[in-house]
Amino acid sequence: MSAPYLGQNCTTPYPKSAVLGRWLWLLVQSTLFRWSPRPFHGFRAFLLRLFGADITGPVVIFPTARIVFPRHLSLAPHSMVGPHVNLYNLARIRLETGSNLSQHCHLCAGTHDFTQWSMPLVTRPITIGPNAWLGADVFVGPGVTVGELCVVGARSVVVKDLPARKICVGSPCRPVKDRPEPV
Repeated sequence: MSAPYLGQNCTTPYPKSAVLGRWLWLLVQSTLFRWSPRPFHGFRAFLLRLFGADITGPVVIFPTARIVFPRHLSLAPHSMVGPHVNLYNLARIRLETGSNLSQHCHLCAGTHDFTQWSMPLVTRPITIGPNAWLGADVFVGPGVTVGELCVVGARSVVVKDLPARKICVGSPCRPVKDRPEPV
């Protein structure tokens, strides 16, 4: 008998139909979605809706954005998914009205329970509040809510909820001052 190891007896938590849907989406995402001209945000939103995304109103989605499960994506009007954004949405990721994800942001709605040898998947939703702005290369972990009008500085690591109307920075990210009302 061999010694235990992390990932022992690990299996996918998804049914075969979900795995097949994921592969089909990968094909569409790496061709039609990725090759669409930059200003064709509506076309990319249409493709995401075909695969189950909840998108209301006009949104901005760059062709280099990567989405794992469109059915776990919810975009409110005027939200933006910038260039090279990675939405690892094993659970729901919701962008509220006017929220903005700058280039290279990574939102990760899943992790593993490392206290068990099989390391089962653990998923928790992420919500980006109305008119919140995540600067370049921000990482957001599972279960986080970013408050309304919050500004998150570039390269911050967000592992806990952030309050509304604050400027937040760092690793780990924390509020450093109030955000003035936009004019």
